[in-house]
Amino acid sequence: MPWFASLRDTAKAGLTLDRAYSDPRRAVRGALAVALVLFPTLALAGPALATSAAMGAFIAGTATFQRSFRPRTSLAVAAGLGLGLSTFLGYLAVGVPGAFPVLLALWSFGAGMAWAIGPTGGVVAATTVSVMLVVVQLPVSVETALGHGALCALGGAAQALVVTLWPIDSWGAQRGALADTYAALADYARRLRQDPTAHVDPEPFFLARQAAELTPWQQRHRPPALRGLRGVAEKVRPALAALADPRVGAPAEGPARDRAREILAAAAEVLDALARSIRSGDSYRPPRSTPSLALFTPDEKPALSGAARRSARRLAGLLSRAVDSLDKQDQSTVTGPPTGPGLHRPPLLRVLPSALRTVRRQLEPHAAVFQHAVRLSAVVTGAYVVAKVLGVRHGYWAPMTAAMVMRPDFAQTYSRGVARLAGTVAGVALATAVVRVFDPGQWVSAALAVVFIAGAYLSLRTGYALATTCISGYVVFLLGLEDVDPTQTALDRVAMTLLGGAVALGAYALFPTWHTARLPERLAEWLAAVGRYAAAVVTALGDPDERHTRAVAQTLLDLRETRSEMLQAQQRADAEPHRDPDRLTELPRKQLDRARAAVGLLGRSAMLMEAHLPAAGSPTLPGAAEFAEELRDATAIAAAAVLLGQPADFSGLRAAHEDWDARLAALPPESGAEDRGAVARAGARLLMQAIAELEKAVRPRRRTEPAGPVPSKA
Repeated sequence: MPWFASLRDTAKAGLTLDRAYSDPRRAVRGALAVALVLFPTLALAGPALATSAAMGAFIAGTATFQRSFRPRTSLAVAAGLGLGLSTFLGYLAVGVPGAFPVLLALWSFGAGMAWAIGPTGGVVAATTVSVMLVVVQLPVSVETALGHGALCALGGAAQALVVTLWPIDSWGAQRGALADTYAALADYARRLRQDPTAHVDPEPFFLARQAAELTPWQQRHRPPALRGLRGVAEKVRPALAALADPRVGAPAEGPARDRAREILAAAAEVLDALARSIRSGDSYRPPRSTPSLALFTPDEKPALSGAARRSARRLAGLLSRAVDSLDKQDQSTVTGPPTGPGLHRPPLLRVLPSALRTVRRQLEPHAAVFQHAVRLSAVVTGAYVVAKVLGVRHGYWAPMTAAMVMRPDFAQTYSRGVARLAGTVAGVALATAVVRVFDPGQWVSAALAVVFIAGAYLSLRTGYALATTCISGYVVFLLGLEDVDPTQTALDRVAMTLLGGAVALGAYALFPTWHTARLPERLAEWLAAVGRYAAAVVTALGDPDERHTRAVAQTLLDLRETRSEMLQAQQRADAEPHRDPDRLTELPRKQLDRARAAVGLLGRSAMLMEAHLPAAGSPTLPGAAEFAEELRDATAIAAAAVLLGQPADFSGLRAAHEDWDARLAALPPESGAEDRGAVARAGARLLMQAIAELEKAVRPRRRTEPAGPVPSKA
């Protein structure tokens, strides 16, 4: 995409407002917590300490609005502690010549690395940098630095207390994630009626998995409403695909295809009803427009046979399990007061080692998060030092703006940068006009600050520009508790905001992190994960065993994670400005797209085979383990070939497939595995078709010197 078009689109995205608002009750609750610490501190300790307390409460409240499946109290407490520590260290360092820029550089680098944990950690960490820059401008002695830091932490504690005393839809995020999974399956079933080879969206399954991560004790005591339904959804997905695909399910035309479409339509209606029941907590209500017998009695009409009939039976059994699970549960545990142990997420201290390992993996020069951390540290520290040397009044607004604008990718940085600039100008102008015209006192200014922060909480989902407008007004009223000239202060803040935003955007343009160049790496990781998943499915199909079934589930989780990273990189790359993006990667974009389609086909072929996994104790299929091992190794070697820009060699895999196919064809009828052998042969042929497409896609168009293919294991 050309630079002009990319900048235009990102600017438009930043200024776009959606007709969506946060829950008004949540907004009032967050503003109430700010008021609970602002007014008493203002009365007892004065404006300086009141500012620290209000800043801590505001940022901690913002953390509770981030998309997360963790308890809101934990997020608020963690944010408050981070703010308190940053404030205390900032106050200590600002009194030592040359110490504060060093602290700011290190803290900004750490805030940038927090993006490795996730968007919630990145946003909260960036706000600690901005709060450090704001509060250290207030006159204070070293002796009271601990008090300011404690008040910031107190603000987080106040948010946690209010969330505890006023719970609002405490487990709505978990129920919503599970309901979204069933709604996505319903949509998938409808699309399969028209396109039998359609792909399912993996994102709802990925989020549902995140929401269901529990400790062993919690798994034993979680409420019935959230027990077992995700596992059923995982099994419904391949059953739907296996029924619809004409290569292993119902034929493309004829009465069997009509019957399959009828069952898919009925399944979609039932899945929608399940999603509504899970989301609302109401009892399951069968859909009126769909005769239940069309789904739950697949053998009533003898149109389906063989693998298609087995898939229909499996689908009917799975949906019956889901319906029975909702019918048996006590719905009062969902909508009313809990009668037993609640579904609590693992505490933050428990997941801290995992988070540190995630951050450590990103401590590499080529990692996108590491480059973002270096860029953020350099820009924030540089802007602060320049403003300090030049003696610019309110110069801290420049580095503060840079800290809040910069993100690890181009689109978010530029869209939020434009929104931040527009929102800050509007918010400062509005709040300054109110101060100039009405000249409110300290108490009225504090009340207006609470009103503006309620507006910020309410508009977090509306758009960053509107939320920034409210936040800027909040900061103006909060800092206006001091006796300053409002007009000159407003001009200084607007000028520094424009300067900080321009520096941040310019720094990204000069030191970019292009996700286009990382597409081959993401594709290679996805290909290797698909190979492991397909190999696990083949192994479980040939040797029914509980440990092999668990391996299928684990490799499927890895596959979804790598596919999600690939899709995110693709979306970010599409928004990046490049005159010739093919120069950034070994594989041209068209070849990358073809390879991505081939890897998706490989994963879908394995999913179709997963739908026919036999029960434990079924007869084994000879040669499955050997073919699975060769498939795993060949795809891993092909992933290395993608990174090196070399052709992949699948000759060993083809030989293994021919050997396995011959052994399956020779199975005697009395073996008890002949029918499953036919499914395995059809699935293996689909796998090899996907391998052939992948081989064509990654074949380099031109090479400057002869380079042999990456050798296979064979």
